[in-house]
Amino acid sequence: MNVLFVFYIPSGGVETLNRQRCAALKKFNINCHCLYYETRRDMVNHFDGPTFIGKDPKMIKEILDNGQYSAIVIVSDYNILPLFRSLGYQGKLIIEIQGLGSKKFAREFLTNGSPAINSHANALLNPKTPHIVDLMDELFPAIPKFSFNNCFDTGQFGYQKLPQAPHPIIAWIGRIEDNKNWREFLHIGHQLIHQFNPNIQLYMFEDKTLSVPHERIEFEKLIYQLGLVNNLSIFENIPNAKMAEYFSIIGDSGGFLCMTSKVEGAPYSALEALSCRCPILTTNSDGVKSSVIYNQTGKYYILGNVQQAVLEAIDLMTNVELREYIRSNGLIHVSTNFSHDQYSHNFINMLTALGVTE
Repeated sequence: MNVLFVFYIPSGGVETLNRQRCAALKKFNINCHCLYYETRRDMVNHFDGPTFIGKDPKMIKEILDNGQYSAIVIVSDYNILPLFRSLGYQGKLIIEIQGLGSKKFAREFLTNGSPAINSHANALLNPKTPHIVDLMDELFPAIPKFSFNNCFDTGQFGYQKLPQAPHPIIAWIGRIEDNKNWREFLHIGHQLIHQFNPNIQLYMFEDKTLSVPHERIEFEKLIYQLGLVNNLSIFENIPNAKMAEYFSIIGDSGGFLCMTSKVEGAPYSALEALSCRCPILTTNSDGVKSSVIYNQTGKYYILGNVQQAVLEAIDLMTNVELREYIRSNGLIHVSTNFSHDQYSHNFINMLTALGVTE
């Protein structure tokens, strides 16, 4: 059986998801191919399967004819649905929502997409994101819906014992745009440096090609206004495999991953951090609930409450017994609830429910 996964660009959490689930499904004789519309930089992660780049209808027609796909999973882009049908594809089209930013935008996006989705989609899929589940039930009552965790291979991406950093490292991963809430991270870091430890190092990992230009200007201004130049390091386009080293070092340094997003779907950065024994402090951003459980696999703070974030961060760095419990339990949680086999069984059950048997 062949399955095609479709997304805009090979970057971020969806690119990680596609690599993970393609490896998982291969064990069950499902051959996965990926189609991305464009690349904005050289691809930095190896993918063991056919990958196509482009959006030309003639190219897509050739891909469909050669691939003979039993199902196509399209992440977010409902606009492409009519094209696949017009090119003669008669198999199952599944719209997957991994994250759409704010709840307001998610509602507008799915409402605008309802004509195309109702006309052409055979199913809707999401990774147990509460507000997306509610919207799908409300807007698409007649379309079959499936919700299960993404998958992650803790054996392939996990903790590494490396030389310990001399000072605690607090990390942030994302795009320089409003929903990722980079401003709050800089303010949290600033307060921790001044209230708790002047030697704290802030690491920000990003894909600069995806940043919003005017926010990039504000970002650079705020770094200087808060006096963070000597404490801040920015890392661009780090290969995914290399991130296991960084997460391991961050966890061992006494630091943590700080997730400041206003709303999230099911962020892969959380699974990656937990698999490397790196604790997490996060906003209660809806989709992160499947991976971060308060004082069991991480900590929460109320969005916008920088002082609360600082207090939770200090507890996470100084309460040794709790910290070690969170580090150990986080790894157990990911390996138990996000396994490749569990994802594959859920995915195959979805296809079976849709009448796909080969």
